[in-house]
Amino acid sequence: MATPGFIRRLRERVGHQLLFLPGVSAVVLDGTGRVLLGRRADNGRWSVIGGIPEPGEQPAEAAVREVYEETAVRCVAERVLMVQTLEPVQYPNGDRCQYVDVALRCRAVGGEARVNDEESLEVGWFTLGALPPLAEFALTRIKLATADDHVWFEPAGYGS
Repeated sequence: MATPGFIRRLRERVGHQLLFLPGVSAVVLDGTGRVLLGRRADNGRWSVIGGIPEPGEQPAEAAVREVYEETAVRCVAERVLMVQTLEPVQYPNGDRCQYVDVALRCRAVGGEARVNDEESLEVGWFTLGALPPLAEFALTRIKLATADDHVWFEPAGYGS
């Protein structure tokens, strides 16, 4: 994810020390139950769409903004799926962060999925039975978002 300006300014003062930051992740579903995923430019892996809220921005607003900025898909936030403090991460430049992620289920309402910024290599819609390899972070959120709507079938290679 691109580093927001307010964090770059903070880093000028605190260097690489650990920052505890808000984050949002969006499980966007279309009318047929497909999930929107992006293949991240920073690590090459497929994931749900996410980012960092701007100061004063509500998590649902941030999720909707991030989805549009990264994929050109318009969506509305429907409900909170989970709130989770993630393990600390260290970036190649030495910056250390720990995120508290607010995961939201969102419904697509318009737009055509496409790469819309430098944060994604690819974006696309996937059925639950044909998901690309995903980290547990994304898979957990997709399971929560679809638990009430679908019978979940484990994709090949995933444990229970």
